[in-house]
Amino acid sequence: MPTPTASFFTDLARARYSPRQFLPTPLPASDIRGVLEDAQTAPSNSNTQPWTVHIVSGAARDALSKELLKAYEEDRPSPDFTVDYGQGIHLERSSRHGAKLYGTRGIARADHEGRKEVIRENLRFYDAPHVALLFMPMLGDGVRTAGDIGMYAQNFLLSLTARGYRGIPQTILGMYAGTVRESLGVPEDLKLLFGISFGADDRTSPMHNIGMGRVPLHESVVLHDTPGVLDQQ
Repeated sequence: MPTPTASFFTDLARARYSPRQFLPTPLPASDIRGVLEDAQTAPSNSNTQPWTVHIVSGAARDALSKELLKAYEEDRPSPDFTVDYGQGIHLERSSRHGAKLYGTRGIARADHEGRKEVIRENLRFYDAPHVALLFMPMLGDGVRTAGDIGMYAQNFLLSLTARGYRGIPQTILGMYAGTVRESLGVPEDLKLLFGISFGADDRTSPMHNIGMGRVPLHESVVLHDTPGVLDQQ
């Protein structure tokens, strides 16, 4: 095995993006297993490895999407966790994200039906052939467990990228946790944090990679006796 380098990881991490249109072609089973094995190496609090991951493909994927769309049209959300961006910078970032997303699609603010269709595309998994649903037990207040799931998910996403595939984390799938549990026969004590739709992205689509960008380091990093790190902006 070649010795990993910083440049290799930098290239891999910065090549990752979240497409919003996939090709329907299923991935080879060996690649899906490889991604799962890579994800399984994620660290976790006291090595609890609290993730339970359901991979849904084929007819099961289609049936789940149908139930999610039905729950959406009938206004039956069933989240295990809330989504709240507050009133400050995080809400502003989310708003900019939405503006870019809808702008790329040419959907005006007043186009309510167009915005609903974007939600439906989410619940159709952006045509991805596979979706991973990430469940967790409620250990304490769940915060540490959710952090563990996040590290698992990042391994999952980077492994997809290394293999030439893509994935998109979808919080909206967690907003219909009850529907997902019922459809897949998942017990109530497992809570759905989010899902990852994955496959080969459709590079002919304008939603292939819309480049959401990231804030500069000085907006998120505070240094203590660590000189020179932020000297170059």
